[in-house]
Amino acid sequence: MHFSTRFVTPQEAVSVVKSNDHVHLSSVACAPQALIKALCERGDNGELHNVHIHHLHTEGPAPYTEARYEGVFQHDAFFVGANTRKNVQAGYADYIPVFLSETQKLYRSGVLPCHVAMIQVSSPDKHGFVSLGTSVDATLAAIETAHQSGGKVVAVVNSQAPRAWGDAMIPMNLIDLFVEDNAPLEPAHFSEPNALETAIGKNCAALIEDGATLQMGIGAIPNAVLAQLGNHKNLGIHTEMFADGVLPLVERGVINGANKAIDKGKMVSTFLMGSQTCYHFIDDNPMVAMMDVGYTNTPSIIAKNPKVTAINSALQVDITGQVGADSLGTVFYSGVGGQIDFIYGSSLSKGGKAIIAMPSVTNKGISKIVPTLSPGTGVVTTRNHIHWFVTEYGAVNLYGKTLQERAKLIIGIAHPDHQETLDRAAFERFGPHFHFIG
Repeated sequence: MHFSTRFVTPQEAVSVVKSNDHVHLSSVACAPQALIKALCERGDNGELHNVHIHHLHTEGPAPYTEARYEGVFQHDAFFVGANTRKNVQAGYADYIPVFLSETQKLYRSGVLPCHVAMIQVSSPDKHGFVSLGTSVDATLAAIETAHQSGGKVVAVVNSQAPRAWGDAMIPMNLIDLFVEDNAPLEPAHFSEPNALETAIGKNCAALIEDGATLQMGIGAIPNAVLAQLGNHKNLGIHTEMFADGVLPLVERGVINGANKAIDKGKMVSTFLMGSQTCYHFIDDNPMVAMMDVGYTNTPSIIAKNPKVTAINSALQVDITGQVGADSLGTVFYSGVGGQIDFIYGSSLSKGGKAIIAMPSVTNKGISKIVPTLSPGTGVVTTRNHIHWFVTEYGAVNLYGKTLQERAKLIIGIAHPDHQETLDRAAFERFGPHFHFIG
């Protein structure tokens, strides 16, 4: 069938969705907004019920999580993003706790069906391929599952979606229906690092060796770290995501992947979260390989590169090194994501370093270092997995340290206003022989 004959309207495309179906959406910047809008219109018309919607973090509106669609759409996402957080916390939307590396496995193992994959792709090339652009993650697995099980794959073709290489390239014959929508991709905006974040960035950068392969999470702290790496040499990227902060280092030749053992010379990622400049950077760029999340985030693959340095953040850390990163108490703010994938993978890498970095206090001055995690807080990185812990007051290596040694080290990089309280809690926990000397 000729490509042009498969173009339909968004309304025609979403007509393939039936009640009780499981629908996957492309993630982050590539969330197919034209299809989301048309699907919600069907919900408004009372045509659907109990449609399960799965995705990772998405940028842009997520109206299917709203209270008015209760009983119509069941939001079962693999990550809680800012656009779904309020409704997840209110109970109108939900979250599947899962390692990012295993999101693809949910589909490929049959734990979750995928009846309809709604994706966004680049314009087709002369060979009959399109690219998943900024978002491969679990979307490739969803496409395969839908295709193999007799489901449907519906693609928004967007001339502004970058033609990314790697696993992002898929043949058009995997797609059943095409919709045209050339709206700009949803950008993600990050503020410039403040003085506190810059101090954390400097402490992290001091741990990064020349020739290291980097993974960084989302937010101001990773950008603050990258801003301190201008004098480093031969850095590589193997990560779940990157943003604009890497671009100046690529331009200066600091990031070149020369020391990597696998994918030498290439920046490997599974999704992007940045500005249009970042999206343009990967367009037809053979230096960037956008890969399946089962490749980017599996610890045994991560560990193949030397000096893998993983930098992730947290909401709370207790004095034994337990890391709360997805929730505070019983309230969810994000998800497990790829933190433990890379904490463990980097710790297995020759010369690797696993780093948890966070401010010592909240914006309101409340200590994020606590005697015990708030009741109900989930442990994402266990005390067994944590190695380096960094705040604006320094960096400590907890690996191989006893509980009491850990407590002393952690209290030592807590905010000075809270050290006495933490010392008293540790004294009560470990006995009268414990004493922190600040």
